[in-house]
Amino acid sequence: MIGSLKANNCANQYGVSTVSGDINTLHKDTVNLEESFESATPMLEATTIPVAPPGFKSGFIGLVGRPNVGKSTLMNQLVGQKIAITSPVAQTTRNLLRGILTTPEAQMIFVDTPGIHKPHHQLGEVLVKNAQSAINSVDVVLFVVDGSVEAGEGDRFIANLLSRTQTPVILGLNKSDQQPPHQRLQTVHPLDHSYASIAAPQDWPLTKFSALTTDGLALLQRQLVEQLETGPYYYPPDLVTDQPERFIMGELIREQVLLLTREEVPYSVAVVIERVDEEPTITRILAAICVERPSQKGILIGKGGGMLKAIGSAARQQIQTLVAGKVYLELFVKVRAKWRQSRTRLAELGYRVEG
Repeated sequence: MIGSLKANNCANQYGVSTVSGDINTLHKDTVNLEESFESATPMLEATTIPVAPPGFKSGFIGLVGRPNVGKSTLMNQLVGQKIAITSPVAQTTRNLLRGILTTPEAQMIFVDTPGIHKPHHQLGEVLVKNAQSAINSVDVVLFVVDGSVEAGEGDRFIANLLSRTQTPVILGLNKSDQQPPHQRLQTVHPLDHSYASIAAPQDWPLTKFSALTTDGLALLQRQLVEQLETGPYYYPPDLVTDQPERFIMGELIREQVLLLTREEVPYSVAVVIERVDEEPTITRILAAICVERPSQKGILIGKGGGMLKAIGSAARQQIQTLVAGKVYLELFVKVRAKWRQSRTRLAELGYRVEG
């Protein structure tokens, strides 16, 4: 079913599926992108949304912070399934992505936002505007910071933005596992003081955790629920995201580009799922990888097509875990000059200002 994703407690979301599948990685000079921009409205399956019991809480929680502080990894861990891509490259997240965690006591809808930073092109401006818009449209903000280093100017800039909102804020110190080993067990160690100085003037609660090891996430979850008000189920309890599967497919392909290519390529890459054909025994996917320059196209294809084959093979394994079945993935590379600078191109590729 190509639609929103259901919870899958049987698979390890971070593992690699052992199901084998074919892959044909090609490159062509022309790709018809027009056919790929059909409606991306998620199709919620006809699952009954139950009536919330007395005292049930619900709400939207915005994950806000600088680029590469672990917001996407955190959301994946909280919802128990990989729905947001992660990589060491900053600005991995480009769209507002919602992850849903439902417990007997509450339903939390996490909104993973692009990292707030100084924009250098039209795409950057769109990403930052979308993140800033999310601050005022959620019920709680979780301000995620990198607890393995001292607070920087970027953290203080975001703190200043958040100080102007009436939305409740929790300051979350991620990456506690990367703090110096001899200080890791301290409730508050020297690295934490710089963040405490940001939280104290606003009276923001401060909590410490590791999205990678899950240490402290149970406490974080309880603190988030405490900030929510009583409310209804917004989604069926077994849903983990409201995004369509083809969006997640495109992100899983882009993730492998980020992980496998040089630094000059990732920021210039967009992925469009041209076609998805579901058959009884296999899902066939046609995807276009868009770059800005011919030299980047050459890097993505690689010698003898080796890089494109590696990207496709790794992405296919992740997508097979997603769809729980065999996948045939066909990749193309297309040059779309200066697409990050053009609002028209950004809209075609699915990047729109939210709100």
